[in-house]
Amino acid sequence: MNVAAQSAADVPFVTLLVFIPIIGAILIGLLVPSRRGELAHVLGVGITLLNLGIVIWMLVAFDASSAKFQFVERASWIPRLGVGYLMGVDGISLFMLALTGFLFPLMLLGSYHIRRRLKHFTVLVLALEGVQMGVFGATDLFLFFIFWELTLVPVYFLIGYWGGPDRVRAAVKFFIFTAVGSAFLLAAIIATGVLADGPLSFNINEVIKTDFPIWTQRILFWGFTIGFLFKVPVVPVHTWLPDAHTQAPTAGSADLAGVLLKIGVFGLIRFSIPLFPRAAVEAVPILMTLGVVGIVYAALVAMRQDDAKRLVAYTSISHMGFVVMGLFALTTTGIQGSVFQMLAHGLTTAALFFLVGFFYDRRHSHEISAFGGGVRTVMPVYAGVFLFMAFASAGLPGLTNFVGEGLTLFGTFVGHRWWAIAAATGMILAAVYMLWLYQRLFNGELTVDENRGLKDLNIRELAVVVPIVLLVLGLGVYPKWVLERIEPSVNRIIAEVELKTKGTDQEYVQPAETAPGGIEVETAPLPAKGQVEAEEEASGVGPDPTGGETAIRTEDVAP
Repeated sequence: MNVAAQSAADVPFVTLLVFIPIIGAILIGLLVPSRRGELAHVLGVGITLLNLGIVIWMLVAFDASSAKFQFVERASWIPRLGVGYLMGVDGISLFMLALTGFLFPLMLLGSYHIRRRLKHFTVLVLALEGVQMGVFGATDLFLFFIFWELTLVPVYFLIGYWGGPDRVRAAVKFFIFTAVGSAFLLAAIIATGVLADGPLSFNINEVIKTDFPIWTQRILFWGFTIGFLFKVPVVPVHTWLPDAHTQAPTAGSADLAGVLLKIGVFGLIRFSIPLFPRAAVEAVPILMTLGVVGIVYAALVAMRQDDAKRLVAYTSISHMGFVVMGLFALTTTGIQGSVFQMLAHGLTTAALFFLVGFFYDRRHSHEISAFGGGVRTVMPVYAGVFLFMAFASAGLPGLTNFVGEGLTLFGTFVGHRWWAIAAATGMILAAVYMLWLYQRLFNGELTVDENRGLKDLNIRELAVVVPIVLLVLGLGVYPKWVLERIEPSVNRIIAEVELKTKGTDQEYVQPAETAPGGIEVETAPLPAKGQVEAEEEASGVGPDPTGGETAIRTEDVAP
């Protein structure tokens, strides 16, 4: 155990990540006068930076070699209903927490133009950060659902009050679509807790020990999965996203692309596949097809857009198609690629929304015609950063999206070649629509007179985009630091699928992953069933020997 891990053993990190911004939001709401919106905004930035510091400490303290949950917290909450306050972090949720902690200070910094009810805007952003941290940290199904539902409220008001001209319709549409998905999810969660072996419990580490009958698995799997697919979103339940992105304020769009969409895929990884592996294996062709259709369809639609913000929204749907496809390839490389692509997409697409938002602040339009071409002559730094992010979004080698999409394609190709070949066209189309967008915005002569006096990026705007540029470049050049922390948790999921499908009609064996030329790719050995259960007990997220009557107990379970 390293020094950082030893010092972290008794600190409730995940609870701090959840409640520091929530308590901060409450205090700002109660103590800061509405006329002091600038003070509320500065305090909000400070609170989000504090959370970012905690996330960085967790990244340092995290044991990269372990598949066990770390930073575990457990307390009794509603014992009669089997609901507990259970928190834990593995290699997958670690980087979702990190992405959330990284983007929220930038979201507030990038919202300096907000003048109307700035205090209330800041309060909602802080509350949103807290509940999204809870989504990624919860290891109790019911606790996860509570945080999942709470994310709807701040986003609804951010879009509905601070959004564009059609903001109310977009906010209502967002709420309806996600609420429908939540209904499926809630029914499936309750049924899972009731039908699982043993006493009533929503602890994922207890529920996962139940081998549900195949028809039960099918019903519960699709209940969970439909709920999550509304949030990803996949075609055909994607129509809320372009409207929400187009009407949302810049911070809202950055959160939708950077964090909120990841919650749906995270649910698929954390719950749908490990809890119902036989049903997941059966559903592979359907879900991979949905992913590939989303990749190609959204890319083609993006090429037809006349609104820069709406175009970037459709690129989100296309990129998330790679995530879904790689996830249901059910290979170590495919799932690693999916998780990395979530991180990459969260960075690059959030940056593109920030950049489009900066232009909107100057011209109050994100129509491509408002740029009119030639903007690079008056905003050369802005044009350069936009080009960098366009290359990143298109999957240029050496940048993050190339790593994420490349791994998902490779992990898919070993067992599902035709899906991978069809999806590869998405990378070609991405280059087409991003370069064409850049050409229409920045190249040629300056034809719109109103643009001649535009000012280039200021210090505050550079403070928003430069950290993203550095991360996109750094992780694109050296992705190993992330991948080696993800791999043990991914191997654990694959092991669970193989163990629970062995000897059944849905038996799954991970296909051998070979590089071009027939060179076998070395992967970590999968743990045996007894080892998995022993690790669960050692991690502190299995049964509570005290009967759930202890106060919050935190552990760093790294050896």
